[in-house]
Amino acid sequence: MEPKKGVYIGASAAELQAGKSARKAAGVISQKALFRRRGTIELAEDALVLSGWGDGALLLRPHDVTSVRREFTDLYGRFLGGLLDSGKPLILGTNTPAGELYLLIDRRELLESTRNKEWAEVIDAWRAGG
Repeated sequence: MEPKKGVYIGASAAELQAGKSARKAAGVISQKALFRRRGTIELAEDALVLSGWGDGALLLRPHDVTSVRREFTDLYGRFLGGLLDSGKPLILGTNTPAGELYLLIDRRELLESTRNKEWAEVIDAWRAGG
């Protein structure tokens, strides 16, 4: 497997749920108001690492990631993410204290696009051992 690296903005589902309405309104203008965590995302053979998650990096092993999906939800819907498929958040279910993670990887502000679809496929293959 080739190592992969990108830049993300993200939040846990709990953080999005707790977001105040003012922050959600600001999220219409910029997703950075909702997704307060940011850094690099790196996928290697043995770990997925999110730098800048809390006081350090969040390290996930394949068995830590319980699900991978891309969809608009009540926490992050089309109104915030744009109408295009490329605006769907990458949602990782985890069995860690971080819980469910919402990520926007290599997001282009004006185009409302991400590389989430590509990352979802790679992370799914990584979880499966391939």
